[in-house]
Amino acid sequence: MATKSLAESVPDARGRFGAYGGRYVPETLMAPLEELERAYTEARSDAKFQQELNDLLHNFAGRPTPLQFASRLTEYLGGPKIYLKREDLLHTGAHKINNCIGQGLLAARMGKRRVVAETGAGQHGVATATVAARLGLDCTVYMGAEDMERQRLNVFRMRLLGAEVIGVDVGSKTLKDAINEAMRDWVTNVRTTHYLLGSVLGAHPYPAMVRDFHRVIGQEAREQILNSEKRLPDWLFACVGGGSNAIGLFNDFLDDADVRMVGVEAGGRGTALGEHAARLAAATGFGGAKPGVLQGTYTYVLQTPDGQISTTHSVSAGLDYPAIGPQHAWLADRGRAEYTAVRDEEAIEALKTLAEIEGIIPALESAHALAELMRRAAKMKRDEIVILNVSGRGDKDMEILARYV
Repeated sequence: MATKSLAESVPDARGRFGAYGGRYVPETLMAPLEELERAYTEARSDAKFQQELNDLLHNFAGRPTPLQFASRLTEYLGGPKIYLKREDLLHTGAHKINNCIGQGLLAARMGKRRVVAETGAGQHGVATATVAARLGLDCTVYMGAEDMERQRLNVFRMRLLGAEVIGVDVGSKTLKDAINEAMRDWVTNVRTTHYLLGSVLGAHPYPAMVRDFHRVIGQEAREQILNSEKRLPDWLFACVGGGSNAIGLFNDFLDDADVRMVGVEAGGRGTALGEHAARLAAATGFGGAKPGVLQGTYTYVLQTPDGQISTTHSVSAGLDYPAIGPQHAWLADRGRAEYTAVRDEEAIEALKTLAEIEGIIPALESAHALAELMRRAAKMKRDEIVILNVSGRGDKDMEILARYV
């Protein structure tokens, strides 16, 4: 029997990425999760489903996205050749719509005419509301009250698209609390409602399913860089909140040992617990994360010494989450991907640099990955090739930036 590649080896039949992942949910959610797993397994081999998915990705979302050679940024940094994977050019302004189209089609396939979702930066909420409108589904989005304040534009967009947006005014009032409320809604309305989870988090099959809907990022990037450079890149850079844009880029390069992968987390305003959202970047001085269960999956979670979930902070709402996708935890343990962290002020400076040099205003989330690349560029060789995932555009962050800049 042929040995499975690294990319094909996870998750196993129990939804495990090595020690991580699994399904830790109330009994009432076991049946809908099993229903979702069956529906997704069938859809993967259903030519009609795949045709409809590809049509919407192309004609509605705007795929394929360009792989742009950033000539001026390359010259400015004086290091490697830098290519930008332009997920910011997708309809709704971020990679999130890839997964939302896939799960929206699955919800319709299962006869679920309502979707609920959580959102932090608002991009997943906007993408969910957009797809729900396109497919004729009812939509409710939960969002932390703090995130609603700093992402008011996206709240307006969701409501304009016909979604009900419900503020969550408990806990840290951010993404973690929005997920809790979305899951409570799902438990209550499970017969008619699909939970459209926005990242590679949660109980099996969500981490694998969301990854698969985002694999198109890496599949396109691989083909595009081979066309442009006739070889694979030396480096991949992506920001990591839950981790969907990063795993979407990384997954189809996992078996290419010479391609190095860097996931960049939120370093926030300091290394103390509660000041950041860096789960795997302990080597760079950020502590507090250890394996545990949060919201359906076993992974690295920021925790207080007595095991309570820690508060977090990031200037970017999309990175402000105490846990990380289980596949990233597995990749970190294996040493296949490297994880580091960038502080708020570094991300803001990187955003300004890309805007001024390339005429591209990235999302604050994506700017974290750019800041890490800028930090390393001087030590890289000129013949090295980098692909950086611009996971979203910065329109949503203008009010935040106005307060900082």
